[in-house]
Amino acid sequence: MIKVAVVFDMVNLDEERKRMIDAVASALSKKFEVEKLPFDDDFVKKVKKFDAVFNLSTAYKQIHVPAILDVLNIPYTGSDALAHALCIDKVITKTILVQNNVPTPEFVAVEVGQLPPQIDFYPAIVKPSRQGSAKGIHADSVVHNYDELCRIVKRVHEQFNEPALVEKFIEGKELSVGIVAGEVLPILEIDFSELGEGLERFYSYRVKHYYGDKTKYYCPARIDETVRKKIEFYAKRAFEALRLKNYARMDLRLKDDEIYFLEVNSLPMLTPGYSDIIKMAEATGYSYDELILKIFEDGVMKCFGT
Repeated sequence: MIKVAVVFDMVNLDEERKRMIDAVASALSKKFEVEKLPFDDDFVKKVKKFDAVFNLSTAYKQIHVPAILDVLNIPYTGSDALAHALCIDKVITKTILVQNNVPTPEFVAVEVGQLPPQIDFYPAIVKPSRQGSAKGIHADSVVHNYDELCRIVKRVHEQFNEPALVEKFIEGKELSVGIVAGEVLPILEIDFSELGEGLERFYSYRVKHYYGDKTKYYCPARIDETVRKKIEFYAKRAFEALRLKNYARMDLRLKDDEIYFLEVNSLPMLTPGYSDIIKMAEATGYSYDELILKIFEDGVMKCFGT
């Protein structure tokens, strides 16, 4: 029987990630011999006894794990180190999207210690360039003048010691699109309209992590067929341009039928009942276990000739 390691790291190991790790291991155990394996000092020694890896590492570890596994010639799920490196930096991601004619909002990058340039696309939103899960994004991250812009850019620099991404803020529908094994899943619409007074209508850190029960989801999204086909077309183009493999998720906004891709998550979370890509898969008819096995079989099993 094929021996599979479900690899994770101890950084940011919150309850959502713990549930994801347990659920993925449980799904794979239906067909394979499975063990949960932390990415620690003994990882290289321990992982050699496994035939394959389901990679659930986070942050920069999602680059390190596939790089090591490529050296060891151990097949794994998800994209390789290059694709993760491209996607973990939002500025690089958006630069590649622009070069490949995938629509994305106007933007500038501000290096640590520098002042932002004068911009002409207010309101703008300021984000850390290399963080995920809405870290560093707050209600006041949407700025309307140069003084506000300078203040929030400085905060990003001080808190994260990384460049700030300044991007035109698009008022419109929040959408997410997932691709698994070459299949574009039903597009997910995230509806913030029922959030309480004073809460921002975008995925800030507090909205994403503390107001999920007040956020409504529609899958398939409430969009017309022409828009849906355009989103699918550009999602596939972005997937190819960023050298992604196996599965990924992309966030975008829709305003007056114009599409704007915001971010690309090359290793989206797979927490049952929580993660966006799980909602999309369920709308397709996949159970959680079926989705996990589909990801694994597409990413790994072809290496065994099956």
